[in-house]
Amino acid sequence: MVEWFQKILSEEWNILPAGGLTGDAYIAEKDDKRLFLKRNSSPFLAVLSAEGIVPKLIWTRRMENGDVITAQEWLDGRTLEREEMKHERVAELLYKIHHSSELLHMLMRLGKRPKTSDHRFTQLKKHSLIPLLSEEHIEVRQAINILTEFLPLTRNKKLSVCHGDIDHHNLILDQSKRIYLVDWENAKIADPIVDYGHVLKWYIPKSDWDDWLNLYGISANKGTLKRMYWYLIIDCLDYLVWHLLRDEPDKVSNRLNKLRELTNDVMTMFT
Repeated sequence: MVEWFQKILSEEWNILPAGGLTGDAYIAEKDDKRLFLKRNSSPFLAVLSAEGIVPKLIWTRRMENGDVITAQEWLDGRTLEREEMKHERVAELLYKIHHSSELLHMLMRLGKRPKTSDHRFTQLKKHSLIPLLSEEHIEVRQAINILTEFLPLTRNKKLSVCHGDIDHHNLILDQSKRIYLVDWENAKIADPIVDYGHVLKWYIPKSDWDDWLNLYGISANKGTLKRMYWYLIIDCLDYLVWHLLRDEPDKVSNRLNKLRELTNDVMTMFT
């Protein structure tokens, strides 16, 4: 892979792995210049760059074997700290993403189609591990009951482009105090509460939820919060099954703890 990048850039560039799970990302350095290189990024990257949501796309090259190499501007910045997730700039960036018709049209052109909440719930219940988990763990039984009860509140909502993995490590603050959201491999067309609900639950104190939602541009109500917990719970169950299939007991335990916290929240807030 390094040899491919050097064929494109010349041997004067120093190519270093950038880390990550896929091993497809690299940093290219030459004198005082730096580029972020990646193999087989989605064509979606060009629109994200044009919208100013990710660092600027410098060029794209197609290799002889069909792989596509992209080079992005390297930012002198840092990832956000957890407490910075409640900042107004985060709410404004998510609002921009969720209300962008350009992003939505491009993702649809790339073949992405929304999965309704009914479809997601049906697929989850069909999984062979769910009856076993429900029998062994009371929090799983409670979660399924909550999903059943709250399901009607998730229907007929406006769908938009969602990042799908909002984590403070995926938000980059540059030296001019501008925020970028990176790592779009999990992008989907969904209820935007998938994104901002995750921020609320895992980063914002409950006492500040109303204020943060006002920054985003909506007001909180019981229906909104129930819908938020519906998606948090089904995401947690999906990950629980995934970690079980991968034989990752520590991560399974972590997901069960999160599921217990979510179901306890619901019991406390809505009963």
